Amino acid sequence: MIVNQNGCTCPRSKEPVDIENIQHDLNEQLLQATARAEKAEAMLRELMAKSDNNAPTLVTNSDRERKTPEDLRSLKWFNDKLNPGMTALYIERYLNFGLTIEELQSGKPIIGIAQTGSDLSPCNRHHLELAKRVREGIRTAGGIALEFPCHPIQETGKRPTACLDRNLSYLSLVEVLYGYPLDGVVLLTGCDKTMPAMIMAAATVNIPAISLNVGPMLNGYWQEQLTGSGTIIWKSRERHAKGDIDYEQFMDIVGSSAPSTGHCNTMGTASTMNALAEALGMSLPNTASIPAPYRERGQAAYATGKRIVEMVWLDLKPSDILVREAFENAIVTNAAIGGSTNAPIHINAIAKHMGVALDNDDWMNIGFEIPLLLNVQPAGEFLCEDYHRAGGLPAIMAELLSAKKLHEDLITVNGRTIKENYENKFTWNKNVIRPYDQPLVDNAGFLNLKGSLFDSAIMKSCVISKEFRDRYLSHPDHPNVFEGKCVVFDGPEDYHNNIDNIDVIDEYTIMIMRGAGPIGYPGAAEVVNMQPPAKLLRKGVSSLPCIGDGRQSGTSGTPSILNATPESAIAGSGLSIVKSGDVIRIDLNKKTADILITKDEMESRHQSLRESGGPVYPDSQTPWQDIFRREVGGLAGGMVFDSAVKYQKVAQVSGVPRDNH
Repeated sequence: MIVNQNGCTCPRSKEPVDIENIQHDLNEQLLQATARAEKAEAMLRELMAKSDNNAPTLVTNSDRERKTPEDLRSLKWFNDKLNPGMTALYIERYLNFGLTIEELQSGKPIIGIAQTGSDLSPCNRHHLELAKRVREGIRTAGGIALEFPCHPIQETGKRPTACLDRNLSYLSLVEVLYGYPLDGVVLLTGCDKTMPAMIMAAATVNIPAISLNVGPMLNGYWQEQLTGSGTIIWKSRERHAKGDIDYEQFMDIVGSSAPSTGHCNTMGTASTMNALAEALGMSLPNTASIPAPYRERGQAAYATGKRIVEMVWLDLKPSDILVREAFENAIVTNAAIGGSTNAPIHINAIAKHMGVALDNDDWMNIGFEIPLLLNVQPAGEFLCEDYHRAGGLPAIMAELLSAKKLHEDLITVNGRTIKENYENKFTWNKNVIRPYDQPLVDNAGFLNLKGSLFDSAIMKSCVISKEFRDRYLSHPDHPNVFEGKCVVFDGPEDYHNNIDNIDVIDEYTIMIMRGAGPIGYPGAAEVVNMQPPAKLLRKGVSSLPCIGDGRQSGTSGTPSILNATPESAIAGSGLSIVKSGDVIRIDLNKKTADILITKDEMESRHQSLRESGGPVYPDSQTPWQDIFRREVGGLAGGMVFDSAVKYQKVAQVSGVPRDNH
């Protein structure tokens, strides 16, 4: 050993140290260690994603180029070094509630939370809580959340109809998504019109977007009877008309169907549209059916918040997901779940704003022969809490995949395909979700009828009861065909005032509701599911054939012919000239609906209507009603504004909006 003057010892054989070589070796080792750490992090993220069915995958598609912070839309507002005056103006006021300059200029994605919950929207009110978990997910994934209110749409609260406001909510959200510093958005949906309004807007602007449903209510009970929201109203309405229950009992029974926060617990329009959001690929898998009060609903909100940040970095937009084949999957899924008659209106509207061709013939040609697999009211027995516990939409999708009825390779918001998300997710409860080869009904989709009454109207085949089929569709000489004299009601007021005063109505009468379309009402009201007069209800006739240019609640189980286009408010439509006493022929084999009058008589009636000034409908009561009537198209085309459809992929086509100062 050698001891130097500093007291340091070293072996005699030790050679002088080359400091430069050591530094080079250390740098190489550091690079290798960094690469190993990054690989380990990626593997850990993948394992964490796989450990939670609701969690989105963080494994990116190899064919998708990741954005850099410099690509974010929000930095065009908050960190434009070439225009410091405008940057200062944009960023200054966003500091006054606690955000910092460092955050807003950090290159973290700014994520909007489109809040549809409010006291005016009780079905969506739970989103006021769920948004907190969305925020936490966004923050965890490295984003910044900016929550904003959306126009309220409550199906059971808004007069004259909530459908009037779908396009208003859509238009306002388009302006928010395009005109504010947002890189992506979480769409909080629930009640019927909120899902289509939100996704229509996201499709139009085309920035990364993901949908989160508020969830259905828990099961309702009256004594030992399941009381499904909406459906129990129509059943109790009949009992009240027959005198079986009084007013107070009516209210008590109906009240029992709303036992918790959330939207309809039946497969009405709300549950349908949110199931179809998932089927389209716009929601995380297995999130559509989670009841609102369940803990998994909050977990789904957190996972959704996390996922939208990754979607921004991947630039995964509605246009990547909402392709033609995705809409075909939605049509198939709707038939399998016994979905709402409102679904074609809203899905066709989303398709139009996405630039995808879709019409009611597609619903019939693609969906009619799909069997009914879900045993949930109104087409079945159970409610949505049972549906979720039996496996939810994944169990339905697994059956459809096994039967080769879905396009399986389509990408969804979690970065995986339909097949990857749903393959082999079969149910354990075959009372609630049937195997594909053991359905409740063989042909569960919609028929699209045409003829001298209208150009298009749909009929939901899976709710045709045995009573209805035996009375109207089982004639030995012409099965699936029925004829009858009609009684025409000009609006629901006419119906309610006169239904029990018209002696000629019998069990073979066809009831027609007109003046209920997008222009005539306005907004297209859910008034076509007309019950028979009390005298027939007491005889056991629970439903008559109904036809109308309005809509019907998705919770209704009657096989009405709905959404007729063109509506009676349009000059030249068949519904505008039909009269009480005319014979109507419905042929489900030929898919036709006709007034049995001569061509000369038909032209004479149209001429008389033109000379009298055309169809009459109530005056508009608000500025929006007036604008809506001037812009809106028919129900078969999605009830969209033709002037709005031409604006597509706005964020890409138009770039960032002009400065405001």
